[in-house]
Amino acid sequence: MATQQTRSLARFMMAPSVVLLFVWMIVPLAFTLWFSFQQYNPLNPIRDGFVGFSNYALFYSNPAFLQSILNTLILVGSVLLITVIGGILLALLIDQPMWGQGIVRILVISPFFVMPPVAALVWKNMIMHPQYGVFADIARFFGGQPIDWFGQYPMLAIIIIVAWQWLPFATLILLTSLQSLDGEQKEAAEMDGAGFISRFIYLTLPHMSRAITVVLLIQTIFLLSVYAEILVTTNGGPGYASTNLPFLVYQKALLEFKIGQASAGGILAVILANIVAFFAMRAVGRNLDK
Repeated sequence: MATQQTRSLARFMMAPSVVLLFVWMIVPLAFTLWFSFQQYNPLNPIRDGFVGFSNYALFYSNPAFLQSILNTLILVGSVLLITVIGGILLALLIDQPMWGQGIVRILVISPFFVMPPVAALVWKNMIMHPQYGVFADIARFFGGQPIDWFGQYPMLAIIIIVAWQWLPFATLILLTSLQSLDGEQKEAAEMDGAGFISRFIYLTLPHMSRAITVVLLIQTIFLLSVYAEILVTTNGGPGYASTNLPFLVYQKALLEFKIGQASAGGILAVILANIVAFFAMRAVGRNLDK
């Protein structure tokens, strides 16, 4: 058991890292908050000055604001649903004894190591292209008409791309949890006559609940900042159909050079992320206490 002296020593040794991490986080946040109350345009610095909450009002009154919030929530919710359900199914599949099991597992998790812009370019030009893509060839093979994914269904296309990237992460975490399940419990359930569905519902799924909660928490944090896939594929369009909150902030900052409004949007994004993280952390706490 750790003594008071060892605990104090541990805190002392961790303090520099904690302070550095705190400064690393708080300084950019403080600058963003300061700029959100300024009228700052790098192309016209003469108009600099304090404007109060005007940037927040302008950002909120932007026609794309409410649509971007809705798109952000749709993207996060849809990707979580796909990756958790798909991750459970893939984990169950690759946990079964098979020839070349190690190679199969490497192939399953490999999309997670592809950079988001590269993945988006591959999907845009090689898979979802309305003339030369794989999906277009499949549609023509069966006598159908190719779909312009990024023109007709932009949010669906982005959801598919992002889910493809994050599915390996969910699969890896859930597979690890699945493999920690006691074999004696599974054997006892089989001896009692429980079928695969019953074992999955009453044994496997409850055992994986903590891993599922961790996947939901970690992916939610990262999915709230999805940006590169939208930039490379749809550029937020058509119209605002695929514009989420991070991409709207990018438009204000780097396309319109409205740094104040972009900073206000960044603060709103931080608030939204903290609200989501609060409820996610409560869910994690309830599962970890079980």
